[in-house]
Amino acid sequence: MSDARRAPDAFVRGNIIMCGRFAITSPPEAVRAFFGYAEKPNFPPRYNIAPTQPIPIVHAQRGANGVIARHFRLARWGFLPGFVKDPQKFPLLINARAEGIAEKPSFRAAIRRRRCLVPADAWYEWRKNLAGPKTPFLLHSATGGLLAFAGLWETWSDPQGGEVDTACIITTSANGATAALHDRMPALLEPPQFDAWLDTDEFESQHAVALLRPAPDDKVAFYEIGQQVNRAANDFAEIQAPAQPDLINLARAKNPR
Repeated sequence: MSDARRAPDAFVRGNIIMCGRFAITSPPEAVRAFFGYAEKPNFPPRYNIAPTQPIPIVHAQRGANGVIARHFRLARWGFLPGFVKDPQKFPLLINARAEGIAEKPSFRAAIRRRRCLVPADAWYEWRKNLAGPKTPFLLHSATGGLLAFAGLWETWSDPQGGEVDTACIITTSANGATAALHDRMPALLEPPQFDAWLDTDEFESQHAVALLRPAPDDKVAFYEIGQQVNRAANDFAEIQAPAQPDLINLARAKNPR
């Protein structure tokens, strides 16, 4: 894991970890319809979300009437367990490996009580090359539309009584399609699985952890993009432009949506 005091750009200059950048660009109304939360937030498209920045999460809460409802909130991308005393001396946990997650001290409380979904339209990976800089790729749903990353969240309290909501994205082994880029990928969940993941009263952690599997090979598509994504300050649509647009157009012609 990268140190909490390092700048976001360190994630592409040094060892790339999974998942270190992603995008949420769908209109707020489309995100709300897909995830079914109660609030009506208005937020701009984000093309290059980096660690320590606010990210949208969806969690569930049971009301006084006993009915569980989904809710939207923003959280700092960088999970802080409740036992942390000084965040400056604690690793920046932007990811949590699915393997053994229920036994890990940093995550075992959250996997039982504070599971969440992280809305996304795409994420980025950097492929290592024999020489020269790593090659960035954009990964997205092969059929278009939103993705749901499995995540965990925690409200961390400082010694002065201040609180900050924090979150991380859970990763699993790459599937056969994405393994050429990286050996890990976000744990993707489908709408029929949302309740089982979010309802921590009804579904125990063992049941939820069983959902954390590599996505089917045909779930995700990807293409090479330019080096502009390397800088977290570059948060605009152009960073998602294909480096080889002719190949993308050919693939779409063969497999129209």
